[in-house]
Amino acid sequence: MIERNIVEKSPVALTKEDFLSDQMVKWCPGCGAHAILAAVGKIFPDIGYKKENFVFVSGIGCSSRFPYYVNTYGFHGIHGRALAIATGVKLANPNLSVWVATGDGDSMAIGGNHFIHTIRRNVGLNVMLFNNQIYGLTKGQYSPTTPMGAVTKTSPHGTIEHPFVTAGLVLGAQGTFFARVPDNNVSLMTEVMYEASLHDGTSIVEILQNCIIFADKVHNDVVARDIKADRQLILKNGQPMIFGKNKNKGIVLDGTRLKVVTIGENGVTLDDILVHNQFNTDPGIHRMLGRMAPPEFPIAMGVIRSAKTNTYDQLFETQIKRAKQKSTINSADDLLNSGDTWEIE
Repeated sequence: MIERNIVEKSPVALTKEDFLSDQMVKWCPGCGAHAILAAVGKIFPDIGYKKENFVFVSGIGCSSRFPYYVNTYGFHGIHGRALAIATGVKLANPNLSVWVATGDGDSMAIGGNHFIHTIRRNVGLNVMLFNNQIYGLTKGQYSPTTPMGAVTKTSPHGTIEHPFVTAGLVLGAQGTFFARVPDNNVSLMTEVMYEASLHDGTSIVEILQNCIIFADKVHNDVVARDIKADRQLILKNGQPMIFGKNKNKGIVLDGTRLKVVTIGENGVTLDDILVHNQFNTDPGIHRMLGRMAPPEFPIAMGVIRSAKTNTYDQLFETQIKRAKQKSTINSADDLLNSGDTWEIE
């Protein structure tokens, strides 16, 4: 493994107030984005980098207002291009902590090509993907994650498109870090975002976010208070995959498929339950966990995958250093006088 790029730590302790912007937050009251902003305010002081070493990049959409609402360097890009811009920022200065705020439409529709190739390259970026299954800023068109059959402004008779499963797309593009959290669990969100900040490479945190205007309660089948214990599997590395109100349900591997079982029934014991290994280099179990969904399964929350490998920016820096060591050209004069030269009279 190539040594990771080091982001300079702050010589003084910072607080969430240090990261508060003087801009008015213009998200709708009740929007899940407020909780995401609160989580960022909590974790940035804990990450401990100098404030000027954080950069936020965004594209277009409600999520993309984010750079205005944090007191860091920021860049509000154009639709779908946040990851291209963020890649340039990271390559220009690998010693920055670069964060991207994007939505399901911004990242997986017009920005889909940048999305999969950023993940494939494993650029050192932290991506917060606000997934509300709708285009919110442009007033309610269906997005790549809108459930099939949903009635929206642009699908008055129901969508006839199969939606992306974000985990499947990320892990299919050879993602090294994928996590999923609901917007109504700020504690889990901050824990996962902190882990994302420590990861070398592209970290994708999918946030199941509520758009109170155009897709209200779209995630209620997994986040509603009265059912979430039975519909969410909160993953913890090294711990058995147990869920349910009574903590008596679990996930086992049945042949080549995952299966929900009840501990104490049909001879099933705690020892039979799968133990989560987020660092496993083989993505097979991670892919199955990422695609689990009700009613057959709970939805997996927390860090699903965190595999270690070299990053694009580390390899890029190493390549530049090696090229400089071998090069006979050390100045503009060397370059102009290299190769075949001639004078024109």
